[in-house]
Amino acid sequence: MTAQQPLAGPVHVVGVGLLGTSIGLALSRAGVEVWLSDANHEHVRTASGLGAGVPRPSAGRPRLTVVAVPPDHVGQAVVDALADGGFVTDVGSVKEQPLAFVADHVTPKALARYVGGHPMAGSERSGPLAGSASLFEGRPWAITPDAHADPAAIAQVEALAETCGASTVRLSPVEHDRAVARTSHVPHLLAALAATQLADAQPEHLALSGQGVRDVTRVAAGDPDLYGQIIRANGGAVVELLRDVRDGLSAAIEAIEGAQPDDLVALLSRGVEGTAAIPGKHGGPALPTASVFVQVPDNPGELARLFADVGASETNLEDLRIDHDPARPYGLVELLVAEGRAEDLRAALDSRGWTTHR
Repeated sequence: MTAQQPLAGPVHVVGVGLLGTSIGLALSRAGVEVWLSDANHEHVRTASGLGAGVPRPSAGRPRLTVVAVPPDHVGQAVVDALADGGFVTDVGSVKEQPLAFVADHVTPKALARYVGGHPMAGSERSGPLAGSASLFEGRPWAITPDAHADPAAIAQVEALAETCGASTVRLSPVEHDRAVARTSHVPHLLAALAATQLADAQPEHLALSGQGVRDVTRVAAGDPDLYGQIIRANGGAVVELLRDVRDGLSAAIEAIEGAQPDDLVALLSRGVEGTAAIPGKHGGPALPTASVFVQVPDNPGELARLFADVGASETNLEDLRIDHDPARPYGLVELLVAEGRAEDLRAALDSRGWTTHR
């Protein structure tokens, strides 16, 4: 992807964990000069060794500073970076709180050089060794300028995102925080609440765990301190939605206990509508799909062989899921394909020795 205008360096990345190191790697690959700094000097040494940039020199000022520190420290780090005189952005998950902090601590002229950002990319891993130059490729990157932001600052932050391979989405800080509360922060809390019901469960109960409970609770395994900071920082938007969830829970209890089964069906149907509203591939509408289930032996190279055989059938995968139940000696892979291709794919895989299920 070509940026609307060239990204001017040097770019100073403050905080070289997963996101900071990945930004440094992507920019360095594009030929942009990158300076690195972090409270943990070992992180700087590691990220530099990976090719993400060089330690910030004692002389010189950056054209753009990217703040990639934990949520509780974003506001102060942005204030400190603005003292260098260049443009500043951050990659935090919440935008209103740091903007308010910065506005209280710098002049309006300095504030105009700050434009928030949020790349919608990540990993279950952390630290500089988890960094990847391709982490942001094809991913959305929210750009959240204040109403009085300098257009040149906005252009540089958009150029940053595009140079990293991302697709920019411009939102106000308020819109952004409401959006991530709905699509990320509240789902994370609900996953955690569901997972708490498992913490003290009897082993024989947990033995019945299937892929459904794993899907629902997967994100609950995230770093509690980090996600605690994120959710607290977006408390207003999160609490507003949680009140709606609380009303929904009350309605669910009444529907289960009541004599009107249609009420429960209506609630579950509303959930189906919500899943259908999630965008499909490339941000487009979700397409009607059908599932082909394939038994995959638990041996090295079997998934690669399956994907090669799917490719040979000239069938495009819309999505896939893997259910590796401990009670089975094989994995069950669910291949989601366009509705009209399921039978052809099933026949093609059967002919190549795979065991498929409807």
